[in-house]
Amino acid sequence: MRNKMPKIIAIAAVLGGGKTTITSCLTQVLNNAKTLYFDEYDLEGPDDVVNWVERGADCNEWNLEPLISDLRNLISSEDTEFILLDYPFARLHDKLKNIDLTIFIDTPLDIAMARRILRDYSNKNAEAILDDLSLYLPGGRSGYESMLKTIKPNSDLIIDGLLPTEEIVNIICDRIKS
Repeated sequence: MRNKMPKIIAIAAVLGGGKTTITSCLTQVLNNAKTLYFDEYDLEGPDDVVNWVERGADCNEWNLEPLISDLRNLISSEDTEFILLDYPFARLHDKLKNIDLTIFIDTPLDIAMARRILRDYSNKNAEAILDDLSLYLPGGRSGYESMLKTIKPNSDLIIDGLLPTEEIVNIICDRIKS
């Protein structure tokens, strides 16, 4: 019989903020860690994300049942000590309040945008980059700013996203141990 429940750790950041990199590194460092990535799910959410942000970005408008189902399965798994969630909402979704530690990687928006362009457009032409930027300026940026106003202040640990990956991972590991 299992002695204790796994610790659930959620890592958030704006797009390009480093959450997937940090989550992947933590999976390698922590013993018996399993990971769920929000972006790997085809979740039902608002059709118009810009409008959703303008209306207050209520996280409960997202149907997280597939993610929650996988989370329940991991919680009941005998060999899991940590469950890492690459997940944007901290504890703001009513069905995911049982997170033990929420982390926000605070990456400047210009750095996050540069990372996104390098990551997502390395094999595309300049027109694709310009199309993305033309969407970012009138509406997409407000989504980034919304995270800074809602997710960041509702996180247990805020880490400077300009720190080297190894240092960020060490800070998180130190917090987990304390």
